Amino acid sequence: MSKISNGKLRKEINYQTGLWIALFIFGIFRNYGEPEQPDFREVFYYGVCHWIFQIIGANWIYFILIRRFFEAKKYFHFMLYLIAGMYILGVLNRLFIVYAAEPLFSNYPQNSIFDILTDVKYLLFHYILPIISGSFIFVSMMFMLRYRDEKQNALQLQKEKSELELKALKAQLNPHFLFNTLNNIYSLSITGSDAVSKSISRLSDILDYILYHGQKEMVPITAEMKIVKDYIALEMLRYDERLKLEIEEKVAFPGLIPPLLYLSFVENAFKHGAEKTSGNVTIRISIETHANASLFRIENQFFGKHKKPGTGIGLENIRRQLDLYYPNQYTLAIAQADNWFKVNLMTPTT
Repeated sequence: MSKISNGKLRKEINYQTGLWIALFIFGIFRNYGEPEQPDFREVFYYGVCHWIFQIIGANWIYFILIRRFFEAKKYFHFMLYLIAGMYILGVLNRLFIVYAAEPLFSNYPQNSIFDILTDVKYLLFHYILPIISGSFIFVSMMFMLRYRDEKQNALQLQKEKSELELKALKAQLNPHFLFNTLNNIYSLSITGSDAVSKSISRLSDILDYILYHGQKEMVPITAEMKIVKDYIALEMLRYDERLKLEIEEKVAFPGLIPPLLYLSFVENAFKHGAEKTSGNVTIRISIETHANASLFRIENQFFGKHKKPGTGIGLENIRRQLDLYYPNQYTLAIAQADNWFKVNLMTPTT
């Protein structure tokens, strides 16, 4: 927290330094360029004196009056302290010039303290308005910087929230997937199938993918399709001849997708298709990439009752991940008809 505060303080000091130096130089050349052409030393000293009180007044208005009173909706106190404060700063600025600065470069007669306190019109136009003008520029800059920082903070918080949510969703999907796969291997081991060793090898490849690729933000579509094939090979050991697989790949353009995205759809098709029937079942998978979009399709037969399309923990998590990865940039269509459950997903290629 202290590092963040120190960094913010340094930034504010740097911004203020640049702004006040620029305003000082502008004021010096503006006054020196007037027709009367006053002595540069005189212009410089007057400029420094006004500049000091502009800095004091601007910081007092922003950090005290605006932050503590105006933003707290204490408008009466804000106006009262603003008027009183501007008058006091104007008087102090005038006193400083008359009794501290002018003796250094001129022999002007000194006004009495009473004259300085009561000449409100002169104070207003020659001291208070310059302080207010400098304060207005400073406060405007601070509000712009504050708006930028708040916007950046909001974006950072949203990014962190999205990353945490994605991790939570993946944490839900991965155990769900592993649980089903381990059940498959367990079923094979009970029957004494020779396919157990092959299943474990396939599972090892899948676990390697989950551990080393599943935490990435994006993976190549070719890498995702490879692990999809490993998973299918694992499932084929369980279903043997009664499962018919049709896979079509047209990856003409390289593309990236969130890890485990296609695999989750495939796992869902096996769970709600082949696993729910003892007869023959068909699953069709196709992937097609174009310059701007990738189209993934999967269809599986089902028999008997089936949940409403798009429901279930797996599909709901997938939809939420897509919302986070591709806000308003993807199309997901889920439908069922004539004992076929169909998923069509279109995502940006890059």
